[in-house]
Amino acid sequence: MAASGSGGSRADNGYSSLPPRRRKGPGALATAYLVIYNVVMTAGWLVIAVGLVRAYLAKGSYHSLYYSIEKPLKFFQTGALLEILHCAFGIVPSSVVLTAFQVMSRVFLTWAVTHSVKELSLSYLCAAMPGCSLLLLSWKIFPLSFIHFSCIQAQVQTEDSVLLFVVAWTITEIIRYSFYTFSLLNHLPYLIKWARYTLFIVLYPMGVSGELLTIYAALPFVRQSGLYSISLPNKYNFSFDYYTFLILVMISYIPKN
Repeated sequence: MAASGSGGSRADNGYSSLPPRRRKGPGALATAYLVIYNVVMTAGWLVIAVGLVRAYLAKGSYHSLYYSIEKPLKFFQTGALLEILHCAFGIVPSSVVLTAFQVMSRVFLTWAVTHSVKELSLSYLCAAMPGCSLLLLSWKIFPLSFIHFSCIQAQVQTEDSVLLFVVAWTITEIIRYSFYTFSLLNHLPYLIKWARYTLFIVLYPMGVSGELLTIYAALPFVRQSGLYSISLPNKYNFSFDYYTFLILVMISYIPKN
């Protein structure tokens, strides 16, 4: 959540269908800070939108557009962590727990899934197979193209589902942060208000579908590589299976009455 009582709530994960409740706004200093924050975030997501359009026009294809906006996406999505502090310090009247859950879910997908699941290297494949030295020697003499192909397929950043949630996030955040900015300035254009409470009908299923499909696409790599998993025995007597954790994350998307 990034604005005052007139700015809505982050608990809707950015896809809002209900108008915000009127509450007492923040003080002048806090309002000035929130205006600056929301303007910067709006500009940042606009940079991402322009980057996507320029990359598409240059390539003539929507495949692998993620790389064209990877750095600003990571920066501005991570910048949303400040919204948790806004709630914690009371300058925004929203639930810290709900805001933290919504913000962290996107930060998690950005860093722990999309960023982390990259192509398998030959050295990893060898280490996971019997006869490692022989395989590596054979590959140097007779390059195994099928190994290279497998590596490329394991890179989740190239999945079309990534573009699906990136586009949904980008449109949602441009609308949301501009909505908060104008609300703080007590000058909310009708078009932005309409977009805020109407486009969620399309953006919500689009974003959720992209997020779920991206996590699903990452599962084979996570299972094979043991990414972020901790196995026994170890000195802490603790185990963690990241593959199972991702499945639980996917299950958590199921609506609960």
